[in-house]
Amino acid sequence: MTETIPYEVTGHLGEVELRRYPAILLVSVQGLEENEAFWVLFRYISGNNQPGKKVPMTAPVITPEKIAMTAPVISGTAGMSFVLPASYTRDEVPEPIDTRASISEVPAREIAVIRFSGRASPADVASVRERLLEALREKGISTVGEPFLMRYNAPFTPGFLRRNEVGVEIRR
Repeated sequence: MTETIPYEVTGHLGEVELRRYPAILLVSVQGLEENEAFWVLFRYISGNNQPGKKVPMTAPVITPEKIAMTAPVISGTAGMSFVLPASYTRDEVPEPIDTRASISEVPAREIAVIRFSGRASPADVASVRERLLEALREKGISTVGEPFLMRYNAPFTPGFLRRNEVGVEIRR
């Protein structure tokens, strides 16, 4: 079973779930097309790191939101991140050999999410993003940064069985 990021549900706004997440470590790639970014990260967890150690796969895989007719964007660059297992500290994380990958820590934060199934097409993600942001606006909840897509399943999982979420950091 794939490890997932633990979280505490802190509330609901209709279909929006509010969650508190602990600090997490990410291995990320920026500025590459999604498929290439995935393979750089997959090779990292498969042992393309110092000291050549396999790193367990976790979920979700995090990408910037996809907006119809554009590439994934966070501050103008495409990206993808794998969450590293909670058992690692920053000092214990294997360092990437591929210089396109980097390790970062995301502090504890509160995130608002909407869950949906399917293949996370750009149109589906854009629709969920708009519903999420509108629900937060209606309640006067401020967002921090840009929305992002979280995918929990392997690429070969049938669409109707896939778990996807669009999330955004919030301040209340």
